[in-house]
Amino acid sequence: MRELFPMNQVMGFVFSLLLTVVALGVYFMDMSFKVGMIILFVTAFIQAGLQLIVFMHAGESEDKAAIYTNVLYGIIIAVVTVLGTLLVMLWDMGGM
Repeated sequence: MRELFPMNQVMGFVFSLLLTVVALGVYFMDMSFKVGMIILFVTAFIQAGLQLIVFMHAGESEDKAAIYTNVLYGIIIAVVTVLGTLLVMLWDMGGM
């Protein structure tokens, strides 16, 4: 019976709920903007990694190196896009 029970998925779900409660605590606690954003970003990235590994079974396939490489490439593209947008729109470094 023990081998039929999805213990990894249950623990992943509980950890996911815990991360959600921590992120929700940022809303209800009186903390500075900077600390709140750091906590939200950290919990969001941990949550995304947890979803990818535990629930989408990224590490269980034969081509897991290709999957992780594509995820890393996507993260790099997202960071470059966000930083480029901030440089041009907020920090006025568009060259004009």
